Amino acid sequence: MNILFIVPSYKPAYIYGGPIVSVSKLAEQLAQLGHRVTVYTTTANGEKELDIPSDAPVMVNGVAVRYFKRITKDHTHVSPALWRAIWSDAKQFDVVHIHSWWSFLVLGASMILKMKNIKPVLSPRGMLCEYVFTSRNSGKKQLLHKLIGKRLLANTYLHVTSEMEWQECLRLNTDWQGDTIFNLVDLPVKEYQKRENDIFTISFLSRVDPKKGLDILMRALATVQFPYRLCIAGSGDEAYMAQLKQLAADLGIQEHVEWAGWKSGEEKFHFLAEADLFALTSHNENFAMVVIESLCVGTPVLISNNVGLYQYVRERELGWITGIDRIEEIAENLTLAYNSREERRRITKEARGIINHDFNDSKLAQDYIELYEHCK
Repeated sequence: MNILFIVPSYKPAYIYGGPIVSVSKLAEQLAQLGHRVTVYTTTANGEKELDIPSDAPVMVNGVAVRYFKRITKDHTHVSPALWRAIWSDAKQFDVVHIHSWWSFLVLGASMILKMKNIKPVLSPRGMLCEYVFTSRNSGKKQLLHKLIGKRLLANTYLHVTSEMEWQECLRLNTDWQGDTIFNLVDLPVKEYQKRENDIFTISFLSRVDPKKGLDILMRALATVQFPYRLCIAGSGDEAYMAQLKQLAADLGIQEHVEWAGWKSGEEKFHFLAEADLFALTSHNENFAMVVIESLCVGTPVLISNNVGLYQYVRERELGWITGIDRIEEIAENLTLAYNSREERRRITKEARGIINHDFNDSKLAQDYIELYEHCK
C-alpha cells in the first residue's frame, strides 16, 4: 500500500512531544511491514527550523520524509510549498492520513484534498476535544469550525486513540466513520528491577502546563496523612514553573517536592521505574503515552478520568482513577493507592506482560492497515 502522512512537524522535532514519537513510530512500523510510506511535513522546530534539506525526500528509518519550508514561525505552520506538493501528488497515494488539526497548514491541506475528491483519514491527536476546543483561542477556533472546519471534517474518516476521544469527536460530527486504535509507544527493551522506597514516591513526567493539573495534585497532597515525595520531571514556561514552586511553598510542601528536570530516552524509564506510583491529574489527555511507559516499567498509575487511557487502566486493573473536581477525591485515591501495597505489588508483577501484549507494534500497525483498507 502507498501511504501519505501529512503532519505539521516530524522527528527530530521532539520539542512537540508525544505525537512526534507516535506518528514516526507508526510510519516506520508500516514501512517495516512492506508498505511504502511518505511523510509531508515542515521544517518546524518550535520557533526555529530544522536544518534539513527541503528540496528532496530524506530517508528516515525506511520512511521517505519531505520537509517543506514554512513561511510562518508559529503554530500555524503555513507552507505553500507543501500545499503545492499535495495538489500535484495526492492522487498517487492509496490513502492519505492527516495527523493534527487547527493549524492553517492542515486546514489548507484538507481543503486541497476535498477539492481533489480525496477523503483522508484524520487523527486529530486530541485537538477536537472540548477542553482544547473551548480553551485557548476558543473564539477563533469556533469561527474557523463554523466557516470551513465543519465541512472539511465531514470529508474525513476518523481515527482516535481512545473511547473518550471518540465520544468527544462525535459531538462535532455524529455521522463519522472510523475506528479507535491505540498509539504505538516506544517501550523499553530491558526489564527494570523495582524496589519499594522508604518514602512513598510519586512521579510526574510530562510537559509542565496548566492542562496537566499539577496544581491540583499538589493541593491534594498537601492534605494527605502519609509521608511522600513528589518527583516532577518536565519543563515548561518559566513563569508557570515559578508559579508552581510558589504554590508548593504556600502549601508548605516544598520539602516534599523534587524538580528533576527533563528526562528522555533510557533516563526517562529509569525515572519512572524508581517511583512507587505515577500520577497524572490532567484536565484533558486524548491518550497519554507516559501512562503506558510507566506501566511497562512496573509502576502503577493514578490518573484522572479526563485521561483517554482511563478506561483501559480500569479494565486491566492497572491503577486508580480519580475525578478532579474535588481535591478531597484526589486525596482519597492517593491514600488508597498508598495503603494498597499488595495491589501495587501485583500491578508491578503483571503490568509489563500486559502492556507488551496490548501494545505490540506489528499488531497495532496491522490494525491501521485494516482501517486504511476500509477507507480506500
